[in-house]
Amino acid sequence: MQNFPKTGKNAKLESFSSILLEAIGLILSRDADVMEIIGLSLRVTLTAVVMACLIGLPMGAIVGAFRFPLRTGVIVAMNTLMGLPPVVVGLLVYLMLSASGPMGVLGLLYTPTAMVIAQTILVTPIVAALTRQVIEDLNTEYSEQFASLGVGPLDRVLALLWDARYSLLTVALAGFGRAVAEVGAVIIVGGNINHVTRVMTTTIALETSKGNLQLALALGLILLTIAVIVNGLLMAIRGTAARAAYV
Repeated sequence: MQNFPKTGKNAKLESFSSILLEAIGLILSRDADVMEIIGLSLRVTLTAVVMACLIGLPMGAIVGAFRFPLRTGVIVAMNTLMGLPPVVVGLLVYLMLSASGPMGVLGLLYTPTAMVIAQTILVTPIVAALTRQVIEDLNTEYSEQFASLGVGPLDRVLALLWDARYSLLTVALAGFGRAVAEVGAVIIVGGNINHVTRVMTTTIALETSKGNLQLALALGLILLTIAVIVNGLLMAIRGTAARAAYV
């Protein structure tokens, strides 16, 4: 029986299928390089999110709970900083950490610490701005109770943060989603050095340009999985918060 040559479309489908199968194989076999890249990505991202929450939650709560001079300007600045271009942040952190910069003596450039700093700067305005909105809404609802009970400033902030805990968890998850997908800033300050600062997003960019589509696709599938998990957690937290409101 005569074998007819495969058409271009069929050849492309087979090529994609083989690349996809190899990518899934890298994940299922827990390839050492893949696991190392995923581990570093999660460590850097989680550290940056924790740092951003430590800074952004109190900042957003204070701006949301109290009135003070120039408050409107602070809110405008927070909302504006939510849209900071990552490459600009990366450039500024690079200049600060370079040998000629004010923090050059620390030798942090092209290290995971530099990547954490860049991601923290990017995520903090998001956490602060979203926290401010949540706390401001709650403060408006409880303002009369706070006034009648004579609640002090610190107790007010703590009470509002506790009452908004479910909403603030979604804020933290939103920050995580922003950080884990970051490319521009981390590649500038991290350098994408193999076994040192190579994370999922920078590896995808590099390996795609090199033609190593199997590794790039494997990491892309991991990122998609993380996105699904984060969205699932957001829905679960919202459901828990809704049920708690009726208790």
